[in-house]
Amino acid sequence: MFKFIIGWIVVFVIRFLPFRPPNVEPVLGTLMPFSKKYGAAGGFVFGFLSIALFDLASGMVGIWTLITGVSYGLLGVGAGFFFKNRDSSVFNYLKYAIVGTIAYDAATGLTIGPLFYGQPFMEAFYGQISFTLLHLLGNIVIAIGISPLIYRWVVLNKKLETADVFRKIRAVRAPSQ
Repeated sequence: MFKFIIGWIVVFVIRFLPFRPPNVEPVLGTLMPFSKKYGAAGGFVFGFLSIALFDLASGMVGIWTLITGVSYGLLGVGAGFFFKNRDSSVFNYLKYAIVGTIAYDAATGLTIGPLFYGQPFMEAFYGQISFTLLHLLGNIVIAIGISPLIYRWVVLNKKLETADVFRKIRAVRAPSQ
C-alpha cells in the first residue's frame, strides 16, 4: 500500500506540473512497474485510482473519471499479463507503452467526443492523430526514463514495504510516549 501511495504521488507531481502538455501523462509509465510486481489486479487498482484520486483532488470528477479510470485500469490488467513472464526492462516498458498508448487513445479518444458530446467520428479521428503522437512521445520518454527507476527504487525496495514503514513509525513514536 505504501508503495502505491508513492506511485500516486509521482503521478500527482507530474500531472500538477505547470505548463505540462495535457497529453503527457505519467499514469501508464508509472503503472507498468506496479503491474509487473503486483499483477493484473494490482495494475487495475493502481491505474483506476490514479485517475479517480487525481480527479477528486483537482475537483474535476465527471463521466470521464469513470471512463479514463477504467481504461487505465484495463491497461494495468494488460500490463500485468504482459509483464508476467517478461523482464522489467527498458525495452519491455517501451513496447508496452507504445501498444498501451495507442489502445488507450483509440478507446477513449474515439468514443468520448462522439458518444457524450455529439462530435462527428471523423473529426475525433483526425483530431486524435496529433494528440496520440504527442501522447506516444511523452509515454516513450517516461517508459524509458522513469518506469525502470520506479521499479528499482520503489517497487523492489524492501524498506518501503508497508509493514516496515509502520514499524519505523512506531519506533520513532515509542520513545516519546
